[in-house]
Amino acid sequence: MSRPRMRLVVTADDFGYCPRRDEGIVEAFLAGAVTSVSLLVNGAATESAAELARRHSIPTGLHANLSEGRPVGPALRGASSLLGPEGFFLGKMGFREAVAAGDVDLPQVREELEAQLSCFRELLGRAPTHVDGHQHVHVLPGVCQVFAEVLQAYGVRFTRLPLERGVADCTWLEAPARAFACAVERDARAAVGPFSRHGLRWTDAFVGLSTCGRHMSAHRVSGALARVLEGTLAGHTLTAELMAHPGYPSVPPTGGCGEGPDAFSCSWERLHELRVLTAPTLRAQLTQDGVQLCALDDLDFKWPGEEIPCEATLEPFLEPSLL
Repeated sequence: MSRPRMRLVVTADDFGYCPRRDEGIVEAFLAGAVTSVSLLVNGAATESAAELARRHSIPTGLHANLSEGRPVGPALRGASSLLGPEGFFLGKMGFREAVAAGDVDLPQVREELEAQLSCFRELLGRAPTHVDGHQHVHVLPGVCQVFAEVLQAYGVRFTRLPLERGVADCTWLEAPARAFACAVERDARAAVGPFSRHGLRWTDAFVGLSTCGRHMSAHRVSGALARVLEGTLAGHTLTAELMAHPGYPSVPPTGGCGEGPDAFSCSWERLHELRVLTAPTLRAQLTQDGVQLCALDDLDFKWPGEEIPCEATLEPFLEPSLL
């Protein structure tokens, strides 16, 4: 068998959000279409999701959540810079606005991250395979430094760097979605320094901002991976992560992280992703393109900056001052 051009981890986010979501994620895993999951420890179905992960030996990481639902840390259930008046996190954009305004107390971020890591260990009986951020909160300014310090202290080596090549040129994304994707990229680029200084590792490339929900198709996933592979030297195998959100639609009031499921979770878009991921079309295209699916633990990780095989994967490992 020839050496693959790319080894791809397909991570299903939001495991534990609701039973119907988890049903679809497990279905995708058993079909070989998903190779890793990220668990929300404050999700409505967290405990049953953990049981599913144990039963099916699913590689499971922590989906660190600072933006949706209720906190895990008991000390934060009173007055906290992370919470609104009703005791819920500030939301996807609300948390970002609070960070930008300097209103977030970073020691409280540390406390909540540590509480979520401890909760994960209690649920699964082990450390997470990786830790990433729900709605990409882990790459926000200031938060990324605390995130890197906590992961290093807890012995977690792998994370996600949501820096997707060419996402600014993805004209099919609506203006708000494209603006958000570009903002995530900027934050991810700035997070490289703290992540690398604390020994974190990530895949050579990331895909998922341009293929989320209704925008996912075999053609677009294949195209995004092809952009990553451009300029790769012969004989080198890149590593990449595809972020995905498969599952069956949530039915209110079941689901969510304490506030009920959001509109995206209740829509047809999660089911659309499930169908794209498990359809023979995508698997055939990936095989044709020399892409091999695998779990995160199967990857032969280098320290950031070592043996970078092509210009396309060089930028994510550089300090922001060098870009």
